[in-house]
Amino acid sequence: MLRHDMVQAQLKREISLIIHDELSDPRLGFITITKVELTKDLRYAKVLFSVLGNDQDYKKCQKALESALGFIRRLVGQRIRLRFVPELLFKEDRSSEYSTRIQQILDEIGAMNEPKKSSRVHKKK
Repeated sequence: MLRHDMVQAQLKREISLIIHDELSDPRLGFITITKVELTKDLRYAKVLFSVLGNDQDYKKCQKALESALGFIRRLVGQRIRLRFVPELLFKEDRSSEYSTRIQQILDEIGAMNEPKKSSRVHKKK
C-alpha cells in the first residue's frame, strides 16, 4: 500500500472518530464519512460524507462541519504526524441514494417484465 493511500485511510478514520466522539453538534445527525480524496502533495483533502435524511439534513450537516472545520483540522494535526496538516473540504456524497434509486427502477422494470400467469381453464378431451 502506498503512503498516499495509507494517509487517506488514516484521515478517514480519524475524521470519522473526531466527528462522532468529539463533536456534539445536534445538526450532525446520522453522518458517515464515506471517502477522503487526498492530493498527491498531501496538502488538500476532500472529505465526502453521507447523511441519513433529506436535503435539509444535508444542509444542516454541511454547516455544522464548516463551523467545526478548524477544530477538526487541529485534532487531525495532533493525531496524525504529517509535515503539513491538509486543508479539509467537506462535500456531500449522494452515491448511496443514487444506487438505491437505480435498484428501485430495476426492480420496477423486472416486475413489469414478469410473465403474467394465465387464468385459462384446461378442458379435457
